[in-house]
Amino acid sequence: MKITVSVIKADIGSIGGHIQPSALLVETVRKTVADKGKKFLIDSYVGYTGDDIAILMTHTGGVLNEEVHKLAWDTFLAGTAVAKEQGLYGAGQDLLKDSFSGNVRGMGPAVAEMEFEERPSEPFLLFAADKTDPGAYNLPCYLAFADPMVSAGLILSPKVGAGFTFRIMDVEHTEGDRVIDLNAPEDLYDIAALLRDQERFVVESIRSRATGEIAASVSTTRLHNIAGKYTGKDDPVMLVRVQGNFPATGEVLSPYTIGHFVAGFMRGSHHGALMPVPKNTGTSFFDGPPIVSCLAFSVRNGRLTEPADPFDHPYWEYVRDRVSAKSEDLRRQGFFGPAMLPYSELEYGGIVERLKKMDQRFHVLVPREEIKA
Repeated sequence: MKITVSVIKADIGSIGGHIQPSALLVETVRKTVADKGKKFLIDSYVGYTGDDIAILMTHTGGVLNEEVHKLAWDTFLAGTAVAKEQGLYGAGQDLLKDSFSGNVRGMGPAVAEMEFEERPSEPFLLFAADKTDPGAYNLPCYLAFADPMVSAGLILSPKVGAGFTFRIMDVEHTEGDRVIDLNAPEDLYDIAALLRDQERFVVESIRSRATGEIAASVSTTRLHNIAGKYTGKDDPVMLVRVQGNFPATGEVLSPYTIGHFVAGFMRGSHHGALMPVPKNTGTSFFDGPPIVSCLAFSVRNGRLTEPADPFDHPYWEYVRDRVSAKSEDLRRQGFFGPAMLPYSELEYGGIVERLKKMDQRFHVLVPREEIKA
């Protein structure tokens, strides 16, 4: 059976600042999806990571399906109304356009979708991150799909070992989707050269070279490119198919033990270690830390199992302790050096205006020879 899995996520309001959505807001989203989607959705799941609510849906309409995307848009509008009634912070924050225009890409919410022919056993992972941008998935994708030091299947499984095609997007190009397709392992160094710059070049999707099947899909929205100013970090989602012709679940999860440094944290203007957290975890320290959740599903004829939560395991408590220490060490550096993003990536309006004003006060010193004359 050919199905489509779509996840659409947005920040539409949260308690006490950037912490987590209210129970009423989450329940409103859940009920709205169930009511409005009963005619064309096969199944759905609603959860949150930090202050963002994610709607996972299965259907047969294909990617960028107008009916499915309008359902998500209308649901977020309904949730925004509840958020305003409750006085939640940032009500409707990620809804950056006034009206729906066919699909929600470029309208604020993060979107990742995959259409595929169901295997007899079809497991997949849903990753949802908060207080960071799409480049947060660059390193985990590289390690899971291209590095046999992490992903043993690349040398143990013939079909996994055939490699994968990375579609990488230049997210600073705003006139259209500027992408490049590179093959691992032949183009490994080129892939690395791009993905190291996680604010500009991000993984958009990954496909199996053995079968051509979609393996992973990543949301690539940069909110400041849409709004023209800082409105919150992009908080990306990712769908990954696992097992069989793809890396095993454990191989996809393994890179998250690193707690690699990503952009985000307070006011979207700092670096912090990405912390793997259980489902429905809010944020706390310094409007962060940058967090990522993962839910594992199996799907049959479009029907989802209940989610398993791989990061809700004693092993990951050890990882979280190490990741906390990494972020704490960097935070002690305040705004100096790599603790804060470079000027080219600072999105918060105040410092941008401050720098513009100071630029007018710079002057070129007159050489001493001219002074003597």
